[in-house]
Amino acid sequence: MEIQIKNMVCPRCIRVVQSILDKMGIGEVEIRLGWVKTEKTLSNAQLETFKNELKEEGFELLEDSSLKVVERIKNLIIERIHFSDNVGDKKLISEFLSAEIGINYKTLSQTFHQQEGETIERYVIKQRIEKVKELLSYGEMSLKEIAFDLGYSSTSHLSNQFKKEEGITPKEFVEGKGGNRKPLSEI
Repeated sequence: MEIQIKNMVCPRCIRVVQSILDKMGIGEVEIRLGWVKTEKTLSNAQLETFKNELKEEGFELLEDSSLKVVERIKNLIIERIHFSDNVGDKKLISEFLSAEIGINYKTLSQTFHQQEGETIERYVIKQRIEKVKELLSYGEMSLKEIAFDLGYSSTSHLSNQFKKEEGITPKEFVEGKGGNRKPLSEI
């Protein structure tokens, strides 16, 4: 049984969902961002309990097919940008999403825009900028290294996009002149 869950945006979220399923005695599961696959079909009672437990932790079961697609898109983008070793992969996001979801990109794009009121590309930019802010706050990498790792064509491209999104330069961010980090679920 495949179940999609809203607001699963990090490895810690996966552990929380795993804990809920363990507590319920539901074994043989595969969990990824926004998605759980159980070996056996859950009963209506189990599904209702799972739904309530998830809600207490800030998650939500997705039942509408359009919302499932949108959440899958978001989770794949978050996973690729924030938790993958090949963030700067030059494979186009459109090709990546279409291959992973099995739906043509035009349909994915239209569904995303209808549900979210913004394009997939805009969402990707917001996630990339959030990753830049995270890396800048660690102070371990130069802006040039960050630009390269995240697949930007140049440091100036990253800086311009950062300024447009945040209203400050990356340097001003590092100096603490505004621009706070946001939880991934709120982007």
